[in-house]
Amino acid sequence: MAVRRRYDESLVSESAAATAGRLITRLSEVNDAIYDTLTAEIAELRVDQHLLDLLRASIEGNVDTIFHALQCDIPLDHIEPPTASLEYARRLAQHGVPVNALVRAYRLGQQVVTNRLLTEIIAAPDLDPDLGLWVVARMTTLVAGYIDWISQQVVTTYEDERERWLETRNSVRAVRVRELLGTAGEVDVDAVSTAIRYPLRRTHLALVIWYADESGNELGRLERFLRDLTDALGASENALFIAADRVTAWAWIPLASASAAEIPSRIREFVGGETDAPRVALGTAMPGVDGFRRSHRQAQSARTVAIAAGAKLTAAGDPGLAAVALLAQNLPEAQVWVCETLGPLAADTENDARLRETLRVFLQRGSSYKAAAEDLVLHFNSVKYRVQRAVERRGRPIGDDRLDVEIALLMCHWFGTAVLAPA
Repeated sequence: MAVRRRYDESLVSESAAATAGRLITRLSEVNDAIYDTLTAEIAELRVDQHLLDLLRASIEGNVDTIFHALQCDIPLDHIEPPTASLEYARRLAQHGVPVNALVRAYRLGQQVVTNRLLTEIIAAPDLDPDLGLWVVARMTTLVAGYIDWISQQVVTTYEDERERWLETRNSVRAVRVRELLGTAGEVDVDAVSTAIRYPLRRTHLALVIWYADESGNELGRLERFLRDLTDALGASENALFIAADRVTAWAWIPLASASAAEIPSRIREFVGGETDAPRVALGTAMPGVDGFRRSHRQAQSARTVAIAAGAKLTAAGDPGLAAVALLAQNLPEAQVWVCETLGPLAADTENDARLRETLRVFLQRGSSYKAAAEDLVLHFNSVKYRVQRAVERRGRPIGDDRLDVEIALLMCHWFGTAVLAPA
Protein backbone atom coordinates (compact mmCIF):
# COMPACT_ATOMS: atom_id res chain seq x y z
CA MET A 1 0.00 0.00 0.00
CA ALA A 2 1.40 3.42 -0.98
CA VAL A 3 2.18 5.75 1.90
CA ARG A 4 0.74 9.21 1.47
CA ARG A 5 3.49 11.83 1.44
CA ARG A 6 3.41 14.33 4.29
CA TYR A 7 3.87 17.99 3.46
CA ASP A 8 5.13 20.92 5.48
CA GLU A 9 2.33 22.72 7.33
CA SER A 10 3.27 26.03 5.77
CA LEU A 11 2.92 24.58 2.28
CA VAL A 12 -0.52 23.12 3.12
CA SER A 13 -1.61 26.49 4.56
CA GLU A 14 -0.36 28.35 1.49
CA SER A 15 -2.24 26.04 -0.86
CA ALA A 16 -5.42 26.29 1.22
CA ALA A 17 -5.07 30.07 1.25
CA ALA A 18 -4.63 30.15 -2.53
CA THR A 19 -7.73 27.99 -3.02
CA ALA A 20 -9.79 30.18 -0.71
CA GLY A 21 -8.46 33.29 -2.45
CA ARG A 22 -9.69 32.04 -5.80
CA LEU A 23 -13.14 31.33 -4.35
CA ILE A 24 -13.31 34.74 -2.68
CA THR A 25 -13.36 36.28 -6.15
CA ARG A 26 -16.53 34.27 -6.80
CA LEU A 27 -18.25 34.65 -3.43
CA SER A 28 -21.52 35.73 -5.00
CA GLU A 29 -21.78 32.37 -6.82
CA VAL A 30 -21.28 30.44 -3.58
CA ASN A 31 -23.75 32.66 -1.73
CA ASP A 32 -26.37 32.22 -4.45
CA ALA A 33 -25.91 28.45 -4.44
CA ILE A 34 -26.41 28.25 -0.68
CA TYR A 35 -29.41 30.61 -0.77
CA ASP A 36 -31.10 28.61 -3.54
CA THR A 37 -30.48 25.34 -1.70
CA LEU A 38 -31.85 26.56 1.64
CA THR A 39 -34.97 28.22 0.25
CA ALA A 40 -35.73 25.15 -1.87
CA GLU A 41 -35.13 22.54 0.83
CA ILE A 42 -36.43 24.25 4.00
CA ALA A 43 -39.97 25.57 3.64
CA GLU A 44 -39.98 27.08 7.16
CA LEU A 45 -37.40 29.68 6.07
CA ARG A 46 -39.72 31.13 3.41
CA VAL A 47 -41.61 33.32 5.88
CA ASP A 48 -41.50 36.70 4.16
CA GLN A 49 -39.22 38.76 1.94
CA HIS A 50 -37.66 40.65 4.84
CA LEU A 51 -36.52 37.41 6.45
CA LEU A 52 -35.28 36.12 3.11
CA ASP A 53 -33.14 39.24 2.73
CA LEU A 54 -31.75 38.68 6.21
CA LEU A 55 -31.09 35.02 5.34
CA ARG A 56 -28.98 36.14 2.38
CA ALA A 57 -27.06 38.57 4.60
CA SER A 58 -26.44 35.77 7.11
CA ILE A 59 -25.15 33.48 4.36
CA GLU A 60 -22.83 36.20 3.04
CA GLY A 61 -21.45 36.84 6.54
CA ASN A 62 -20.74 33.17 7.22
CA VAL A 63 -19.22 32.39 3.82
CA ASP A 64 -17.01 35.50 3.94
CA THR A 65 -15.84 34.51 7.43
CA ILE A 66 -15.03 30.93 6.40
CA PHE A 67 -13.06 31.81 3.28
CA HIS A 68 -11.10 34.64 4.88
CA ALA A 69 -10.28 32.37 7.84
CA LEU A 70 -8.89 29.87 5.31
CA GLN A 71 -7.07 32.51 3.32
CA CYS A 72 -5.49 34.21 6.33
CA ASP A 73 -5.11 31.06 8.49
CA ILE A 74 -7.25 32.54 11.30
CA PRO A 75 -7.89 30.12 14.23
CA LEU A 76 -11.52 29.42 15.13
CA ASP A 77 -11.11 30.89 18.62
CA HIS A 78 -10.22 34.25 17.04
CA ILE A 79 -13.43 34.43 14.97
CA GLU A 80 -16.50 36.46 15.95
CA PRO A 81 -20.03 35.42 14.86
CA PRO A 82 -21.33 37.48 11.92
CA THR A 83 -23.82 40.10 13.16
CA ALA A 84 -26.35 39.21 10.47
CA SER A 85 -26.29 35.53 11.50
CA LEU A 86 -27.14 36.29 15.12
CA GLU A 87 -29.85 38.74 14.08
CA TYR A 88 -31.32 36.19 11.68
CA ALA A 89 -31.53 33.65 14.53
CA ARG A 90 -33.37 36.24 16.65
CA ARG A 91 -35.86 36.98 13.88
CA LEU A 92 -36.59 33.30 13.33
CA ALA A 93 -37.25 32.98 17.07
CA GLN A 94 -39.68 35.91 16.95
CA HIS A 95 -41.57 34.34 14.06
CA GLY A 96 -41.80 30.95 15.77
CA VAL A 97 -39.75 29.13 13.11
CA PRO A 98 -38.55 25.83 14.66
CA VAL A 99 -34.91 25.86 15.74
CA ASN A 100 -34.26 22.60 13.87
CA ALA A 101 -34.85 24.50 10.61
CA LEU A 102 -32.03 26.86 11.59
CA VAL A 103 -29.66 23.99 12.42
CA ARG A 104 -30.52 22.19 9.19
CA ALA A 105 -29.76 25.36 7.23
CA TYR A 106 -26.20 25.36 8.55
CA ARG A 107 -25.72 21.68 7.73
CA LEU A 108 -26.94 22.19 4.17
CA GLY A 109 -24.78 25.28 3.84
CA GLN A 110 -21.79 23.25 5.00
CA GLN A 111 -22.43 20.72 2.22
CA VAL A 112 -22.51 23.41 -0.45
CA VAL A 113 -19.29 25.08 0.78
CA THR A 114 -17.47 21.75 1.09
CA ASN A 115 -18.49 20.72 -2.42
CA ARG A 116 -17.25 24.04 -3.80
CA LEU A 117 -13.90 23.65 -2.07
CA LEU A 118 -13.45 20.11 -3.37
CA THR A 119 -14.36 21.17 -6.89
CA GLU A 120 -11.87 24.03 -6.74
CA ILE A 121 -9.06 21.80 -5.48
CA ILE A 122 -9.72 19.10 -8.07
CA ALA A 123 -9.77 21.71 -10.84
CA ALA A 124 -6.46 23.30 -9.74
CA PRO A 125 -4.03 22.50 -12.60
CA ASP A 126 -0.72 22.79 -10.76
CA LEU A 127 -1.68 21.21 -7.42
CA ASP A 128 0.05 17.93 -6.60
CA PRO A 129 -2.63 15.25 -5.88
CA ASP A 130 -1.02 14.21 -2.59
CA LEU A 131 -0.77 17.82 -1.49
CA GLY A 132 -4.37 18.30 -2.57
CA LEU A 133 -5.47 15.62 -0.08
CA TRP A 134 -3.77 17.47 2.76
CA VAL A 135 -5.35 20.73 1.63
CA VAL A 136 -8.78 19.06 1.53
CA ALA A 137 -8.27 17.76 5.07
CA ARG A 138 -7.20 21.22 6.29
CA MET A 139 -10.10 23.05 4.66
CA THR A 140 -12.89 20.59 5.49
CA THR A 141 -11.72 20.39 9.10
CA LEU A 142 -11.93 24.17 9.45
CA VAL A 143 -15.33 24.33 7.73
CA ALA A 144 -16.76 21.55 9.94
CA GLY A 145 -15.32 23.16 13.07
CA TYR A 146 -16.76 26.54 12.11
CA ILE A 147 -20.23 25.12 11.40
CA ASP A 148 -20.24 23.28 14.72
CA TRP A 149 -19.16 26.43 16.56
CA ILE A 150 -21.49 28.88 14.80
CA SER A 151 -24.43 26.46 15.16
CA GLN A 152 -23.99 26.56 18.92
CA GLN A 153 -23.83 30.36 18.85
CA VAL A 154 -27.00 30.85 16.79
CA VAL A 155 -28.99 28.19 18.68
CA THR A 156 -28.14 29.86 22.00
CA THR A 157 -29.12 33.24 20.53
CA TYR A 158 -32.34 31.74 19.17
CA GLU A 159 -33.36 30.19 22.50
CA ASP A 160 -32.56 33.32 24.49
CA GLU A 161 -34.54 35.47 22.07
CA ARG A 162 -37.45 33.04 21.95
CA GLU A 163 -37.76 33.10 25.73
CA ARG A 164 -37.50 36.91 25.84
CA TRP A 165 -39.88 37.35 22.94
CA LEU A 166 -42.52 35.11 24.48
CA GLU A 167 -42.34 36.97 27.77
CA THR A 168 -42.43 40.40 26.12
CA ARG A 169 -45.14 39.60 23.62
CA ASN A 170 -47.30 37.95 26.23
CA SER A 171 -46.89 40.64 28.87
CA VAL A 172 -49.24 43.15 27.24
CA ARG A 173 -51.55 40.46 25.94
CA ALA A 174 -51.64 38.76 29.33
CA VAL A 175 -52.73 41.96 31.03
CA ARG A 176 -55.74 42.28 28.72
CA VAL A 177 -56.63 38.59 29.11
CA ARG A 178 -56.42 38.78 32.90
CA GLU A 179 -58.62 41.89 32.83
CA LEU A 180 -61.14 39.98 30.70
CA LEU A 181 -61.11 37.02 33.08
CA GLY A 182 -61.40 39.25 36.13
CA THR A 183 -64.50 41.13 34.98
CA ALA A 184 -68.03 39.78 34.90
CA GLY A 185 -69.78 42.48 32.90
CA GLU A 186 -70.16 43.23 29.23
CA VAL A 187 -67.11 44.11 27.13
CA ASP A 188 -66.53 45.49 23.67
CA VAL A 189 -66.02 42.09 22.08
CA ASP A 190 -64.51 43.33 18.83
CA ALA A 191 -62.11 45.75 20.53
CA VAL A 192 -60.87 43.14 22.99
CA SER A 193 -60.57 40.54 20.23
CA THR A 194 -58.31 42.94 18.34
CA ALA A 195 -56.27 43.72 21.45
CA ILE A 196 -55.58 40.07 22.34
CA ARG A 197 -55.51 38.88 18.71
CA TYR A 198 -58.08 36.17 19.34
CA PRO A 199 -61.71 35.74 18.07
CA LEU A 200 -63.93 36.03 21.14
CA ARG A 201 -67.12 35.43 19.17
CA ARG A 202 -66.23 31.74 18.66
CA THR A 203 -66.77 28.64 20.81
CA HIS A 204 -63.79 28.33 23.15
CA LEU A 205 -62.03 25.34 24.67
CA ALA A 206 -59.75 26.47 27.50
CA LEU A 207 -56.66 24.52 28.50
CA VAL A 208 -54.04 24.75 31.21
CA ILE A 209 -50.80 23.09 30.10
CA TRP A 210 -47.65 22.69 32.15
CA TYR A 211 -44.50 20.65 32.74
CA ALA A 212 -43.99 19.12 36.16
CA ASP A 213 -40.21 19.61 36.05
CA GLU A 214 -38.27 22.68 34.96
CA SER A 215 -35.41 21.85 32.60
CA GLY A 216 -35.27 24.97 30.39
CA ASN A 217 -37.31 26.61 27.60
CA GLU A 218 -40.60 25.16 28.87
CA LEU A 219 -42.62 28.04 27.39
CA GLY A 220 -41.23 27.37 23.94
CA ARG A 221 -42.07 23.68 24.25
CA LEU A 222 -45.57 24.49 25.48
CA GLU A 223 -46.23 26.87 22.60
CA ARG A 224 -45.01 24.30 20.06
CA PHE A 225 -47.26 21.67 21.66
CA LEU A 226 -50.27 24.00 21.45
CA ARG A 227 -49.52 24.85 17.83
CA ASP A 228 -49.22 21.16 16.90
CA LEU A 229 -52.40 20.32 18.82
CA THR A 230 -54.34 23.12 17.12
CA ASP A 231 -53.17 21.88 13.71
CA ALA A 232 -54.13 18.30 14.58
CA LEU A 233 -57.64 19.43 15.58
CA GLY A 234 -58.02 21.28 12.29
CA ALA A 235 -58.85 24.63 13.92
CA SER A 236 -59.19 27.31 11.25
CA GLU A 237 -57.83 30.08 13.51
CA ASN A 238 -54.84 30.38 15.81
CA ALA A 239 -55.10 29.45 19.48
CA LEU A 240 -54.44 31.97 22.25
CA PHE A 241 -51.32 31.28 24.34
CA ILE A 242 -50.61 33.10 27.62
CA ALA A 243 -47.65 32.30 29.84
CA ALA A 244 -48.85 31.93 33.43
CA ASP A 245 -45.33 31.28 34.76
CA ARG A 246 -42.10 29.73 33.47
CA VAL A 247 -43.55 26.21 33.23
CA THR A 248 -47.30 26.83 32.86
CA ALA A 249 -49.47 28.34 30.16
CA TRP A 250 -53.15 29.17 29.69
CA ALA A 251 -54.59 28.50 26.27
CA TRP A 252 -57.84 28.79 24.35
CA ILE A 253 -58.63 27.03 21.08
CA PRO A 254 -61.39 28.54 18.89
CA LEU A 255 -63.71 25.81 17.64
CA ALA A 256 -66.65 25.32 15.35
CA SER A 257 -69.56 24.54 17.67
CA ALA A 258 -70.46 21.44 15.65
CA SER A 259 -67.11 19.79 16.41
CA ALA A 260 -66.82 20.75 20.09
CA ALA A 261 -68.29 17.53 21.52
CA GLU A 262 -65.68 15.21 20.01
CA ILE A 263 -62.66 17.41 20.79
CA PRO A 264 -61.74 16.04 24.28
CA SER A 265 -61.38 12.47 22.98
CA ARG A 266 -59.25 13.70 20.08
CA ILE A 267 -57.04 15.64 22.47
CA ARG A 268 -56.58 12.52 24.62
CA GLU A 269 -55.51 10.60 21.54
CA PHE A 270 -53.10 13.35 20.48
CA VAL A 271 -51.51 13.65 23.94
CA GLY A 272 -51.14 9.88 24.15
CA GLY A 273 -49.11 9.89 20.96
CA GLU A 274 -46.70 12.68 21.95
CA THR A 275 -43.48 11.74 23.74
CA ASP A 276 -42.89 15.29 25.02
CA ALA A 277 -46.49 16.17 25.80
CA PRO A 278 -47.05 18.36 28.87
CA ARG A 279 -49.73 17.77 31.46
CA VAL A 280 -53.09 18.99 30.20
CA ALA A 281 -56.26 20.18 31.94
CA LEU A 282 -59.32 20.89 29.79
CA GLY A 283 -62.39 23.00 30.33
CA THR A 284 -65.64 22.47 28.45
CA ALA A 285 -66.12 24.11 25.05
CA MET A 286 -68.46 27.11 25.47
CA PRO A 287 -69.43 30.04 23.25
CA GLY A 288 -68.82 33.77 23.60
CA VAL A 289 -67.08 35.86 26.25
CA ASP A 290 -68.83 34.10 29.13
CA GLY A 291 -67.79 30.75 27.67
CA PHE A 292 -64.21 32.01 27.38
CA ARG A 293 -64.21 32.78 31.12
CA ARG A 294 -66.16 29.75 32.31
CA SER A 295 -64.13 27.24 30.31
CA HIS A 296 -60.94 28.70 31.80
CA ARG A 297 -62.26 28.35 35.36
CA GLN A 298 -63.16 24.75 34.60
CA ALA A 299 -59.67 24.08 33.24
CA GLN A 300 -58.18 25.53 36.42
CA SER A 301 -60.34 23.21 38.53
CA ALA A 302 -59.35 20.26 36.35
CA ARG A 303 -55.72 21.18 36.89
CA THR A 304 -56.23 21.17 40.67
CA VAL A 305 -57.43 17.58 40.40
CA ALA A 306 -54.60 16.64 38.03
CA ILE A 307 -51.92 17.95 40.40
CA ALA A 308 -53.41 16.20 43.42
CA ALA A 309 -54.00 12.97 41.50
CA GLY A 310 -50.79 13.02 39.45
CA ALA A 311 -52.85 12.65 36.27
CA LYS A 312 -51.46 13.36 32.81
CA LEU A 313 -54.74 14.71 31.43
CA THR A 314 -57.97 15.76 33.10
CA ALA A 315 -61.10 17.24 31.58
CA ALA A 316 -63.88 19.17 33.25
CA GLY A 317 -66.37 17.02 31.38
CA ASP A 318 -65.14 13.81 33.01
CA PRO A 319 -67.90 12.38 35.26
CA GLY A 320 -67.58 13.60 38.82
CA LEU A 321 -64.51 15.76 38.27
CA ALA A 322 -66.25 19.06 38.96
CA ALA A 323 -67.47 17.77 42.32
CA VAL A 324 -64.16 16.33 43.48
CA ALA A 325 -62.34 19.50 42.39
CA LEU A 326 -64.18 21.37 45.16
CA LEU A 327 -62.98 18.83 47.73
CA ALA A 328 -59.39 18.94 46.44
CA GLN A 329 -58.90 22.33 48.07
CA ASN A 330 -58.51 20.57 51.42
CA LEU A 331 -57.22 17.12 50.58
CA PRO A 332 -56.07 16.09 54.09
CA GLU A 333 -59.55 16.72 55.48
CA ALA A 334 -61.08 15.01 52.45
CA GLN A 335 -58.95 11.94 53.13
CA VAL A 336 -60.30 11.69 56.67
CA TRP A 337 -63.86 12.02 55.39
CA VAL A 338 -63.36 9.36 52.69
CA CYS A 339 -62.04 6.87 55.25
CA GLU A 340 -64.93 7.59 57.62
CA THR A 341 -67.45 7.17 54.80
CA LEU A 342 -66.05 3.99 53.25
CA GLY A 343 -64.57 2.33 56.31
CA PRO A 344 -62.24 -0.62 55.53
CA LEU A 345 -63.22 -0.31 51.84
CA ALA A 346 -60.93 2.75 51.71
CA ALA A 347 -57.84 0.59 52.32
CA ASP A 348 -55.04 0.97 49.77
CA THR A 349 -55.06 -2.61 48.47
CA GLU A 350 -55.56 -4.09 44.99
CA ASN A 351 -58.59 -6.08 46.08
CA ASP A 352 -60.31 -3.07 47.66
CA ALA A 353 -59.50 -1.02 44.54
CA ARG A 354 -61.39 -3.55 42.40
CA LEU A 355 -64.33 -3.54 44.78
CA ARG A 356 -64.43 0.28 44.91
CA GLU A 357 -64.33 0.63 41.12
CA THR A 358 -67.10 -1.93 40.65
CA LEU A 359 -69.28 -0.23 43.27
CA ARG A 360 -68.60 3.19 41.75
CA VAL A 361 -69.68 2.13 38.26
CA PHE A 362 -72.68 0.22 39.68
CA LEU A 363 -73.96 3.31 41.51
CA GLN A 364 -73.15 5.57 38.58
CA ARG A 365 -75.23 3.34 36.30
CA GLY A 366 -78.29 3.61 38.50
CA SER A 367 -77.66 0.44 40.52
CA SER A 368 -77.98 -1.68 37.39
CA TYR A 369 -75.89 -4.85 37.48
CA LYS A 370 -76.40 -5.35 33.75
CA ALA A 371 -75.25 -1.83 32.78
CA ALA A 372 -72.28 -2.00 35.14
CA ALA A 373 -71.29 -5.39 33.71
CA GLU A 374 -71.28 -3.92 30.19
CA ASP A 375 -69.12 -0.98 31.25
CA LEU A 376 -66.68 -3.12 33.20
CA VAL A 377 -66.69 -5.99 30.68
CA LEU A 378 -67.55 -8.44 33.43
CA HIS A 379 -70.17 -11.15 33.90
CA PHE A 380 -73.42 -10.08 35.56
CA ASN A 381 -72.78 -12.39 38.52
CA SER A 382 -69.22 -11.10 38.95
CA VAL A 383 -70.52 -7.56 39.31
CA LYS A 384 -73.18 -8.66 41.78
CA TYR A 385 -70.63 -10.55 43.88
CA ARG A 386 -68.19 -7.61 43.96
CA VAL A 387 -70.90 -5.12 44.93
CA GLN A 388 -71.97 -7.37 47.82
CA ARG A 389 -68.34 -7.76 48.93
CA ALA A 390 -67.83 -3.97 48.73
CA VAL A 391 -70.80 -3.33 50.97
CA GLU A 392 -69.54 -5.99 53.40
CA ARG A 393 -66.07 -4.39 53.45
CA ARG A 394 -67.62 -1.02 54.18
CA GLY A 395 -69.32 -2.54 57.19
CA ARG A 396 -72.78 -1.06 56.74
CA PRO A 397 -75.41 -0.92 53.97
CA ILE A 398 -75.72 1.89 51.46
CA GLY A 399 -78.95 3.65 52.28
CA ASP A 400 -79.52 7.23 53.23
CA ASP A 401 -75.85 8.10 52.70
CA ARG A 402 -75.68 6.81 49.13
CA LEU A 403 -74.65 10.28 47.83
CA ASP A 404 -71.77 10.41 50.34
CA VAL A 405 -70.60 6.98 49.20
CA GLU A 406 -70.67 7.99 45.53
CA ILE A 407 -68.64 11.13 46.20
CA ALA A 408 -66.15 9.20 48.35
CA LEU A 409 -65.75 6.62 45.58
CA LEU A 410 -65.18 9.43 43.07
CA MET A 411 -62.48 10.83 45.33
CA CYS A 412 -60.79 7.43 45.40
CA HIS A 413 -61.12 7.12 41.64
CA TRP A 414 -59.46 10.47 40.98
CA PHE A 415 -56.97 10.86 43.84
CA GLY A 416 -55.98 7.28 44.58
CA THR A 417 -53.54 6.87 47.46
CA ALA A 418 -53.85 10.57 48.40
CA VAL A 419 -57.22 9.83 50.03
CA LEU A 420 -56.83 6.14 50.88
CA ALA A 421 -55.95 4.53 54.20
CA PRO A 422 -52.65 2.60 54.40
CA ALA A 423 -53.06 -1.08 53.69
